Amino acid sequence: MTFGGGTKLIVDSGVVRPTLTVLPPSPEELQQGSATLVCLASGGSPSQWKLSWKVGGSSTTTPASHSLEVLGSDGRFSWSSTLNLPADQWKKVDSVTCEASLSGQSSVTQTLDPHSCSV
Repeated sequence: MTFGGGTKLIVDSGVVRPTLTVLPPSPEELQQGSATLVCLASGGSPSQWKLSWKVGGSSTTTPASHSLEVLGSDGRFSWSSTLNLPADQWKKVDSVTCEASLSGQSSVTQTLDPHSCSV
């Protein structure tokens, strides 16, 4: 609900773990030497869940971009994170994991195996 000058009231519906989906890079992009991965988080609450990446099981130092959260009509949030890697690094690693974390909660993870993706 939004009031007057943009004050937003969010009714706390408790903690809801988001569902994560990791989208692999396209074959066309890999041929051009880069690999963009997207982590979609949907249906989470509150909006303070943070997305991070692990490449080959280790936290990555590669900067990722993060979208602002979008509040759905159900009172839950969706947001995304994008990670850009060189195509040769993508082809060498054994896994890429997106992790959603919230203080005091166990993390939610979704892992993608580059070798199981058709390229």
